[in-house]
Amino acid sequence: MLASQITLTPLIATILIFLAVLAGNRYRRVWKAEGPRWQLWLFGLIAALALLTLAFVPMAPL
Repeated sequence: MLASQITLTPLIATILIFLAVLAGNRYRRVWKAEGPRWQLWLFGLIAALALLTLAFVPMAPL
């Protein structure tokens, strides 16, 4: 099945961690500055999707 073949390489996992950290940082800055709500949603969803992907998609063995 296709679902059992989906794995993350270490490089992709590293990129996702970096993306989640950057998006979380931007979320916090917009939140503290009481910026536009669409930016909160954008950065929050990016961080959440990256972290959920890391949590539920298995890593490929080396």
